[in-house]
Amino acid sequence: MSQPAKSSKPLIKEILEEVIDEMVSKGIYWTEAASQFEKLFIIRALKETRGQVGSAAEIMGIHRNTLSKKIREHGIDRSRLKD
Repeated sequence: MSQPAKSSKPLIKEILEEVIDEMVSKGIYWTEAASQFEKLFIIRALKETRGQVGSAAEIMGIHRNTLSKKIREHGIDRSRLKD
């Protein structure tokens, strides 16, 4: 039985491994890496939902109050993500 052809698109795990390798080699601490990942993930979800916190929270699988708190913590300006 033949195996399916591997997609030319890299797997998320492979991409993350490359990013993590680079961050570790450059001496980036865990707290900074985790904070930046979280912030970028939130921004992407908010862009996807045109700034709608409830919808973004649903996409992320978290409660909207938790997302609102994290938006404040990261200083994210939702008004810039509505377009």
